[in-house]
Amino acid sequence: MKTDDFISLLATGVAPVDRHALAKRFGVAVLIAAVGATLIMALLLGIRRDLAEVAMTPIFWAKIALPLCLMAGALSITTRLARPGVPAGRSGWLIAAPVAAVWVAGCYVLMAAPDGERLALVLGKTWRVCPFNIALLSVPGFVAVMWALKGLAPTRLRLAGATGGLLAGSTATLAYCLHCPEMGIPFWGAWYLLGMLVPTVIGALIGPRVLKW
Repeated sequence: MKTDDFISLLATGVAPVDRHALAKRFGVAVLIAAVGATLIMALLLGIRRDLAEVAMTPIFWAKIALPLCLMAGALSITTRLARPGVPAGRSGWLIAAPVAAVWVAGCYVLMAAPDGERLALVLGKTWRVCPFNIALLSVPGFVAVMWALKGLAPTRLRLAGATGGLLAGSTATLAYCLHCPEMGIPFWGAWYLLGMLVPTVIGALIGPRVLKW
């Protein structure tokens, strides 16, 4: 076979690459994560009855800010890792900063509280079910994010799986805030983060197997 014929054969049927494939896939994944978590929360757990009242308080929006910031950070890193040869960059501070802020604020609240009330501030009233509920709500998003990553070309599979799991977990936590009655910063710093850690760890464990290409 002549060289020109071989080149023509290789070029046959080649379609242009969709430059917006990454945005489209992650747009769909985040939408599924948000809608799926919200529907499961509303159907199984229910929206807190005083949501309209607490939504007028700064502490409620501080609670919303934690998963929202983690979601933005996880989305930034995951979309970078979805492309081969693209480093995670410095987006890690988008994840570390809100966690550090909540822990610092939580420590301040605990130090200012009487000794007998500190444990109650950490445990709240729902510590036994909070991480489980967040992990449950993250299931649709976890599947959707892994689908989005699988259709692209990640090379750091374990890290991509972990950040993808965090993206699903933080989106689920955002929806869970509409149900959760806990308003204590120490509680969020412990149990919200533990709930988000579950899909993050699972993503890291199964990433090399599920995302390989």
